[in-house]
Amino acid sequence: MTNQAYQIQQFIELSGALTDFNAFTLNGTGQVQNYYDTLNRIVGRVMVEELLSKFSAIYEASTDHEKFNELLRKQIIGDEKFGPVARNIIKLWYTGMWYQMAQFWREAYGMSDEDVTFFVNSASYAEGLLWQAIDANPSGAKGPGYGSWSLPPNINFDNCWQFKPFNHTS
Repeated sequence: MTNQAYQIQQFIELSGALTDFNAFTLNGTGQVQNYYDTLNRIVGRVMVEELLSKFSAIYEASTDHEKFNELLRKQIIGDEKFGPVARNIIKLWYTGMWYQMAQFWREAYGMSDEDVTFFVNSASYAEGLLWQAIDANPSGAKGPGYGSWSLPPNINFDNCWQFKPFNHTS
């Protein structure tokens, strides 16, 4: 596996842990490469590698889901450097939009001319995880069919991300 393929695999796992959607669902959006490239372009390859390395270390050090969540909250989401990036990854997956990083983060860790709020591509809005999470169809895209609005939502969340303890013997 190439380094980039490994990085993308780690990005999918991190995204799954942050959004609570499994790899199958994330890949099904068709946006994995687009979001990975957007993240690298805006926050920089070094920052992405540091974030994914931190995530891998947390994953490997965790023995169960509770410990993993605790470390993820403390060392990534609650971190001054990685937290804003992690929150942007969550927003990116749910809405299909990159939101400009906070000014304090841009001043501390670097500004990119491309760091503005934008839809990643024409499909990202319709593929946002928000629509699956609320069992709705995006306005103006993926029409639900005549009369479907009269039925209550049928949310069946069986596509959750799951922590699997790291096996040190393989």
